[in-house]
Amino acid sequence: MRQPIRFFTTHKFIAAATATILLGAVLPAFAKVDLVTLPRRNAVQLTIYNSADLTLVRDTRDLTLVEGENTLQFSWANTLIDPTSLDLRPRRQADQIDILDLVFPARVNNVGIWNIMSRAVGKVTMDIDYFTSGLSWRAFYMGTLTPDEATMQLQGYVVVRNDSGEDYENAQTRLIVGKVHLLDQIAELSRRQYPYGRPGMRPVQTPMASPMAMRSLKNAVMMDMAHGGAAESESDRFEEAKEIKKEGLSEYFLYTIPGTETIPNGWAKRLPSFDVADIPVKNLYKYNESRYGTNVIRFLSFKNDTEHELGETPIPGGTLAAYRALEKGADARLSYEGASSFQYIPVNEDVELNLGPAPQVLVDITRMNTTTKDYLFDQNGDIAGWIELETFRVRINNTRPVPAKIEIPRNAPAPLWTIENSGDCGRYQKIDAHTYRYTLELPPATPREFTLLLTSRYGRRAE
Repeated sequence: MRQPIRFFTTHKFIAAATATILLGAVLPAFAKVDLVTLPRRNAVQLTIYNSADLTLVRDTRDLTLVEGENTLQFSWANTLIDPTSLDLRPRRQADQIDILDLVFPARVNNVGIWNIMSRAVGKVTMDIDYFTSGLSWRAFYMGTLTPDEATMQLQGYVVVRNDSGEDYENAQTRLIVGKVHLLDQIAELSRRQYPYGRPGMRPVQTPMASPMAMRSLKNAVMMDMAHGGAAESESDRFEEAKEIKKEGLSEYFLYTIPGTETIPNGWAKRLPSFDVADIPVKNLYKYNESRYGTNVIRFLSFKNDTEHELGETPIPGGTLAAYRALEKGADARLSYEGASSFQYIPVNEDVELNLGPAPQVLVDITRMNTTTKDYLFDQNGDIAGWIELETFRVRINNTRPVPAKIEIPRNAPAPLWTIENSGDCGRYQKIDAHTYRYTLELPPATPREFTLLLTSRYGRRAE
């Protein structure tokens, strides 16, 4: 696997020829060093925001230190790492290790040198934290309705995509729901030729470049990292099913995927989030000419609460594809019912998903007759008021094999109006001064027809 990030640990030494050639050609000032073999990662942890192009990476490695002066070279060529966010911390023996400074050598691109003073000797576990861009995640869901469409099985997934330029092997992945305000974009900081400006110029200090500000944001995102920073054991990678752990974190919400996942650069990986069965749902069909034209639109609704088998955590916004099982059983055939996108759903909040047109539920409203009467005239002989009578025929047909609840809202243009219904019109309700609505519940494969007479009073007739 490609590994553009490079680490070299070194200590002061009368250089052998090999060391001078390997390191001296790049960094003449650090030529007299002894090069140590690049250590493999012990663990890596990714915390990915979905509201910003921002990921906090914690890279854990065992570095071999000698007593006295040591240097650590870090290279981020061909990645989207923000070098101003680099932070090095010993995981143990912190009282014996001093991180003196981080140097960005002049006229050398994509290289930083940490100077370390150590009283510890041998392998020391170190964490290197930094921000990067190019990692993203999105949620999507599969909802499978039972044959009677009374309940639904909801399966959640997360797709993590890596375009950061770096392979992340066996990474523990965390996902953040919530918005963060960035004064600098990480992708732009990563593309600077010099992290803090051109050599010789006074460096510009930005909130993202400030160590205090950088650590503050890291602590807010990863406040519990010190207690759970290590990746899961190798055996955890082969769990039959994973369930994302969720917890509140300030104004954000943190989803932790158990175990570890390898996410190579340029790849996307789908991870399971949750699987909940028997969620009570409501199906509603709406015919609203002013909004949807002549189409009947299907809506599927449920609530993120314990009564609906949910409610433990917010649900990240995403896309839901709805299917209907044609018969009972695990091997039931499925029919596609539609798809809808939705925003973040807090606990105890309702969600109504627009599944699009429903051609199996038909509504036809035809104006049969229009007459006017009872004219009033002003002193100039102009019309000052009148009454208009409109007769509409409403035909509805539920051709589906399950019951259908249908809403038909309509507008009344006059300031004063009344309605007379004939036939089975279901439940009629006046919503406001200019809106009325019919609600009908039709059994499977059932047509229905009724007539409405709308009497509207205009001008002085409305007084």
